[in-house]
Amino acid sequence: MERKTQVRAGDGHQDICITREFDLPLPLLFKAYTEPELVAQWMGMRVLTLESKPHGSWHFQTVDAHGNIVFQANGVIHTFIPDRQIIRTFEIENAPFGVQLEFLDFEALSATTSKLTMQIIYKSAELRNKMLQMPFAHGLNLAHNRLQTLLHQ
Repeated sequence: MERKTQVRAGDGHQDICITREFDLPLPLLFKAYTEPELVAQWMGMRVLTLESKPHGSWHFQTVDAHGNIVFQANGVIHTFIPDRQIIRTFEIENAPFGVQLEFLDFEALSATTSKLTMQIIYKSAELRNKMLQMPFAHGLNLAHNRLQTLLHQ
């Protein structure tokens, strides 16, 4: 299966660049990242908090069949420009990665297609490399595939 979400990571750098083109109009792609109900569906997580505004916060979690928390992440939204950009922090609770800084840029390619470019910056190249050792790229591609399927008109 083709991996449509591309992840690039230069040697010795402390960032990752992620790009994905969607067969979705820009406002719909942006909505998928800002509406709690949509985020929960395509990410497969509980959205406990998602304040899509400058200085808003977010908090997501995943639980197993017994209700035990298996993944939990949170952060603060620093910049929120509708249909254009979100800058936020991202921290996985109880994980060795520390706080990441994420720049999400949304771009219209046509009336019916759009592009997401994400730059994620880690405190060090070592922490970034630890994240890359996990099935991070595969999981993100699957989530983006769900997003595309869920919202494709």
